[in-house]
Amino acid sequence: MRPFDYIFIVLAIILSFIPNVITAYQMPAEEEEPQIYANVKIMGNVVDTFELEEGQEQILKTYYPNPGQYNIIEVNDGAIRIKEDNSPDQIGVNTGWIYRPGQTAICLPHGLVLEVKGEIAEDDPLILP
Repeated sequence: MRPFDYIFIVLAIILSFIPNVITAYQMPAEEEEPQIYANVKIMGNVVDTFELEEGQEQILKTYYPNPGQYNIIEVNDGAIRIKEDNSPDQIGVNTGWIYRPGQTAICLPHGLVLEVKGEIAEDDPLILP
């Protein structure tokens, strides 16, 4: 090996770490909280979207999917629910508050579906049926 070979080897090792340095510089210092939101669907069409955040003020909204039918949706403190409807079985109302990605509340006679979407937090325990 010649004397300049050592210089080229050291230079190659230093250059191999440049992508790591650039990536570390571009990454944010703190990871953001996962964005969680809820879609309100009537007959399969998304009619409203609500962001679900801790400390959120109460929002009440009434939907009229068909004549003579109503659903009152409540959003409060990072959770959403069907507060009241005039369906005969009240399954959507009895579902209660939903706040985790993947949870749903359904009022089948009215065709209304609440669905929570977003990234699942790493510290969130896995729920199995």
